[in-house]
Amino acid sequence: MRPAWRSRAVFLIRLAVGLIFLTQGVLKYIDPNLGVSRFARIGFSHPAFTAHFVGTFEMVCGFLVLIGLVTRIAAIPLLIVICTAIATTKVPELSRPNQGFWFMVSDARTDFSMLLSLLFLIVAGSGLWSLDSRLANSTPAEEQKR
Repeated sequence: MRPAWRSRAVFLIRLAVGLIFLTQGVLKYIDPNLGVSRFARIGFSHPAFTAHFVGTFEMVCGFLVLIGLVTRIAAIPLLIVICTAIATTKVPELSRPNQGFWFMVSDARTDFSMLLSLLFLIVAGSGLWSLDSRLANSTPAEEQKR
């Protein structure tokens, strides 16, 4: 059996993570309820700047994860984004009336999945079906052997 980092199945994790972050980044620009207005409601100062700053990172890093290029590095800013999202939008649900622990657990399921998937990608890398793998396999020494 191959170790996880040498598996083609890592592509499925990259596909989920990359598409979710890429689309959420786009939505921060095109839908005020998911971008500027949401960041203002959460309490961020300069919500327009913050929404677009985060959206840009989500689009760029989400795309890099999707294609498997510098995956481990691209996952780090996304990890910061998802940890901030959990801290600012999910943890406060614990103290709100009619919400509490089980509400927060249910509401945070996608965030938690993204958090663990990003940690997996940081540890395992981008897998065989990635530009990282392709670039690593086309080193000059390997080119001479062919």
